[in-house]
Amino acid sequence: MLRVFVLFLIVFAGIIVGPMLAGHQGYVLIQTDNYNIETSVTGLVIMLIVLILVLFFIEWILRRVLRTGARTRGWFAGRKSSKARKQTKEAMLKLAEGDHRKMEKLLARNADHADQPVVNYLLAAEAAQQRGDTIRTNQYLERAAEIADTDQMPVDITRVRIQLAQGEIHAARHGVDRLIGQSPRHPEILRLAEQAYLRTGAYGSLLEILPSMAKADIHTDDEIRILQEQAYIGMMNQLMAEEGSDGLKRWWKDQNRKTRHEVALQVAMATHLIECNDQDLAQEVILDGLKRQYDDRLVALMPKLRSGDPEQLEKTLRQLIKQNGTTPLLSSTLGQLLMKHGEWMQASEAFREALKQRPDAYDYAWLADALDKLHKPAEAAEMRREGLMLTLNNSQQP
Repeated sequence: MLRVFVLFLIVFAGIIVGPMLAGHQGYVLIQTDNYNIETSVTGLVIMLIVLILVLFFIEWILRRVLRTGARTRGWFAGRKSSKARKQTKEAMLKLAEGDHRKMEKLLARNADHADQPVVNYLLAAEAAQQRGDTIRTNQYLERAAEIADTDQMPVDITRVRIQLAQGEIHAARHGVDRLIGQSPRHPEILRLAEQAYLRTGAYGSLLEILPSMAKADIHTDDEIRILQEQAYIGMMNQLMAEEGSDGLKRWWKDQNRKTRHEVALQVAMATHLIECNDQDLAQEVILDGLKRQYDDRLVALMPKLRSGDPEQLEKTLRQLIKQNGTTPLLSSTLGQLLMKHGEWMQASEAFREALKQRPDAYDYAWLADALDKLHKPAEAAEMRREGLMLTLNNSQQP
């Protein structure tokens, strides 16, 4: 700019000096309605140069004034930013102390000048939620959404987290569905989705995100398995409540073989079918499960069957005793089934075998009932006394 200005001066100087040296300065007339302006070419050029110099001077003054204003504003802005950083650090200490009220005030004050204003407003919203102040919570969330512009995901995640904490589970479910659509493998979104789906009974949706949860290492394999079982059992409960035994049958047949072979699900399915009085299918599920893998939970369901094929149950129990040895559970279960069929002597022998291996108040009571049927009242009374003493001793233990 300076070079252009110097060149400009040299050119005009030449225009002025040239005619002067030549003795021909020329003549300029500027005529208006009221007056005339007469001057030489040299004088006109000098006036133009002076005018330009005046304009440059005015520009220089304005630039200095504006620069001073910008520096002043920058100083104030820097001071506010520094103060906001200090208050944010103090707020984190208050978070550790659990002082949510003070934390909220520190975060909200000068939040617009913080290094990350969105974070300040979101943390302030969570602090306000901890205090139960719904109005301020929503205000902070709205302000964070305004500042975040196109990057709304942190705001939406915080909003869902707050909705879950406030018990607004259906609103949280709606927000989670939208977030899952945007980022199906985001760890925090998956954690929130787990809570929302469990609390709203959206077990099918929970099953859909379990593979993503496993890949994101949110839970261990055992925890994922437990969640899967919980989801399936939740679906069974819903089907039983809405459609009864028919709905359970149809759903069970639609499952793949791997699912039907899960022992925990077999136990749950058999339990639901017994409650629906579908004894035949319940027995089929129990026996099919025991053929593939022995499990105490399936054996314990046998006495709860009120009909079905008792001979097949007894046959299966005796085979299990041969394979696994005489265990208290197998002997006790066999005794209960024999009692249902009036085989009192064999039932009493089975209960005695169970009691040899471990004392149990229920087995004492069942054995006493069998002895009564065998017309042995004295021995029956002794068994009831043993069972009562065992119950009393167990109740006195810490």
